Amino acid sequence: MPSSRLPPNKILSCGVVVVHFDGERYRLLAMRSFASWDFPKALVTSGEDPLQIALEEVREATGFSDLELNWGEDAFRETLPFEDGSVSRYYLAQSKTAEVTLRVPPGSDSVEDFEYRWVTLEEAEDILPPRLALVLDWVGQQLASGAR
Repeated sequence: MPSSRLPPNKILSCGVVVVHFDGERYRLLAMRSFASWDFPKALVTSGEDPLQIALEEVREATGFSDLELNWGEDAFRETLPFEDGSVSRYYLAQSKTAEVTLRVPPGSDSVEDFEYRWVTLEEAEDILPPRLALVLDWVGQQLASGAR
């Protein structure tokens, strides 16, 4: 199993693509912070476990504490590096419920700056930035292959 620790000098944010099966298909939890749509994620510092940071961020942002890593704890997809060399890593987890408790970060001026949506893969392609296309392709492949 590959090491989940952060390599030296790598700027890494880790998050989770949360999916929920609504009886017909999987939906993904997309979150908006100001004008930007993404999946919940946080910066990982040296010595921290990326998966644990990602799961903690989801819990803090949404209230989900019982996500199931049905595709494996070592299964993730990273974005291509940004101009500053930073990378975002996303794990895939399933929620049994679609009930989100949206938590606005402390110090935020307005609740209107934050929202969430449960979206299909196709809808996600429309609202998420192009840099997440590799992640969405990977999520689609994982969902099509079924849980491990």
